[in-house]
Amino acid sequence: MNPSEVIDQRIAELSDWRGPLCARLRTLIRATDPDITEEWKWNSPVWSDHGLVVSLGVFKDHLKLNFFQGASLSDPHGLFNAGLEAKASRAIDLQDGDTVDEAAVQELIRGAVAHNRAGH
Repeated sequence: MNPSEVIDQRIAELSDWRGPLCARLRTLIRATDPDITEEWKWNSPVWSDHGLVVSLGVFKDHLKLNFFQGASLSDPHGLFNAGLEAKASRAIDLQDGDTVDEAAVQELIRGAVAHNRAGH
C-alpha cells in the first residue's frame, strides 16, 4: 500500500471522534498546500514540502498535530499548547469536543512550508 492508502485505512479504523477529526485535518492540510507530499512515518501520517511540515499523532484520548519547525513559526492565535519546551517542534493537542480554528491552522501550515522553502 502507498502512504495515502495506509492513512485511509488508519482513519477508517478510528471509530470514535478521532476518525472524523483526522479526516478533517488531513483534508485541511492537503487543501492548504497542493504541493504537499503525504507520507507514513513513525506509524503516523506525515506531510512534507521541502522538508517535514507536520504530522498527526493518534493517541487514546487526543490527537497531536506536530509542527516539526514550530518553534520557528509565528503563532499569533496561540494554537500551540504542547511541546513548548522542545527546541524545534511545537504541537497542538486536540481533545474530544475541541473547536479547531481551521484558518489559524492553515496559517501555521503555510508558515511552515514557507520556512522550509526558505531553506531554514
